[in-house]
Amino acid sequence: MKEYTLEKQELGKDDTNVLIIIGIFLVALNLRPALTSIGPIMGIIRDEIGFANWNVALLTSLPLVAFAVMSIISSYLAQKYSNEKTLIFGLIILSMGIIFRSSTMIILLFLGTLLIGIGIAVCNVLLPGIIKDKFPDKLSIMTGLYSSIMGISATVASAISVPIAKNMGLGWRNALLIWVVPAILASFYWLVIIRRKPTHRIQERSIEKTKKFLRSPFAWFIAFFMGCHSLLFYITISWFPEILIHFGANKTIAGFLLSYLQLVGIASSLLIPLIAGKLKSQVGLVISLNILLIIGVIYLLLYHNDISFIISTTLIGVSLSGNFTIALLLLSIRTKNTKQATLLSGMAQSTGYALAALGPIAVGFIYDITRDWTIPLFLLILLAICSSLLGLKVGQNKFV
Repeated sequence: MKEYTLEKQELGKDDTNVLIIIGIFLVALNLRPALTSIGPIMGIIRDEIGFANWNVALLTSLPLVAFAVMSIISSYLAQKYSNEKTLIFGLIILSMGIIFRSSTMIILLFLGTLLIGIGIAVCNVLLPGIIKDKFPDKLSIMTGLYSSIMGISATVASAISVPIAKNMGLGWRNALLIWVVPAILASFYWLVIIRRKPTHRIQERSIEKTKKFLRSPFAWFIAFFMGCHSLLFYITISWFPEILIHFGANKTIAGFLLSYLQLVGIASSLLIPLIAGKLKSQVGLVISLNILLIIGVIYLLLYHNDISFIISTTLIGVSLSGNFTIALLLLSIRTKNTKQATLLSGMAQSTGYALAALGPIAVGFIYDITRDWTIPLFLLILLAICSSLLGLKVGQNKFV
């Protein structure tokens, strides 16, 4: 009788874990498309509305501003309402933002863009804490899987934006609006989960412990490491098609290569966390990935044909996804419990996205002045060097 009871209880636990895994993947599905679907059609939006490059870059940078503000707030919302309930709040805000952004009113375009950033920020911060709480022995696998889901959805979003907007004649607004469907689906799914399984608030942490955590130099190194890769990722996602077009690629090829950049990153997102999780130090891995990015950018500057574009895109894509996944993994493996993971996630992503918010606008402004992409590409090389230097610190095998 005891054996039967234990077996039944274990089965119930496994069933709950499966539900949560599906829920995590549904949330991950929504963390990139609302942003990456913009890149390939930024030129279309710019030309239709009459924006300058730095104006249209706000559609990428506004969400990052929201990330910076909401990332630190999200961890405190989770203390009060639980991770799961706060997650649902984020998904609902994301859904509203996608709908508003597709409006014909300019003010709603920017309001919706801001709400998208708030919604994604909440989900971004809470997922590492949920994984740390529910799957403490499978951090590398779960981080790799959910970051791969992010990569797949980002790739699909980039790939279908131009066909929907131009080839199907539905316009850029409908190309962006379709991503409300998975956001609403994820919201309802997590509502079902919390109705089936009671949620618990994260235990209140003392102000002194929080202040001590925020004074940790190691935590700030992780935060700035996240910042480097947020800058690299969002500058690339925003302007990569325009850079390729400047160097001679047509719009179709440029849109395809943006999707390909994220596609090659999926394999990197799966493999790199597994490798990183088995290493005592991730220093060598971080530096190696940044060297790939530097080589890819230099190759893009020197050679301008379809083959060279593919080679450059491959190297840059592997590097971006690999290092960004390591940054996500650090939020879990460099902390001792769920509370610390959630706080470090909020701190790192707030700092990281505050830096990243400046990237697309600054790059657009530089191009408006110089009419050349050389300086922005050298900026990517500089960020890769900074990432390597930070990697010497964050790759060390110790806790915050």
